[in-house]
Amino acid sequence: MAGKLYIVPTPVGNLGDMSPRAVEILKHVSLILAEDTRTSGVLMKHFDVATPMASHHKYNEHKSLDPILDRIEAGEDIALVSDAGTPGISDPGFMLSRECRRRNITVETLPGPTAFVPALVNSGLPCDRFFFEGFLPQKKGRATRLGILAELPVTFIIYESPLRVVRTLAQLAEVCGDDRPAAVCREISKVYDTTVRDTLGGLRDFFEANQARGEIVIIVAGKERPDPEARRHKNKYRSAEGEDTDSDA
Repeated sequence: MAGKLYIVPTPVGNLGDMSPRAVEILKHVSLILAEDTRTSGVLMKHFDVATPMASHHKYNEHKSLDPILDRIEAGEDIALVSDAGTPGISDPGFMLSRECRRRNITVETLPGPTAFVPALVNSGLPCDRFFFEGFLPQKKGRATRLGILAELPVTFIIYESPLRVVRTLAQLAEVCGDDRPAAVCREISKVYDTTVRDTLGGLRDFFEANQARGEIVIIVAGKERPDPEARRHKNKYRSAEGEDTDSDA
């Protein structure tokens, strides 16, 4: 009987966010695939998880896929973790999950931490609909992606390095306008968890004067669209004043 792949989220900062079920599964499986075994090793030691670990990251995932899948098909349960958060969200995980499904191997993903959800909700910007961009391209295609994001009518989310946050905010202000509402969240759930809310121009100026540290999430309001209801009311008002107006369709 084939085993199962467990995708196990780990805390993005506060170790108290690790669920008891996640710890139980990590102790139960025969192998833990980790983005960086040194980083994950600290977490495993904290929770007394003695399960063997192996590296699984973007530089070796193509080569390591088949041996992993063979072991699961032979009956082993294996877990995948990333350095922080949910594997597959701007971290390795998608390729392994996809190949498991192609081989009809069961994949079970535990609910758990990911940085963009608390950042989005904490930003104070609309979160009923949103677009997750993740990390922007560093060179080729960057301007194109920024242009597309600027036109989105929904809140969008970008992950960024503290070393590049000023550059990215300046580029966003250029394509979206200085006055577009936005927020920068850093160190989610850690001691210095901070959210700065302002316009893109204000955030650019703030972080030019205050060096950013830690993991960064940028949340930007969507582009406002003309409100058809407001237009209808305006046309009716103009009509009442005796001005010519088009139909209110």
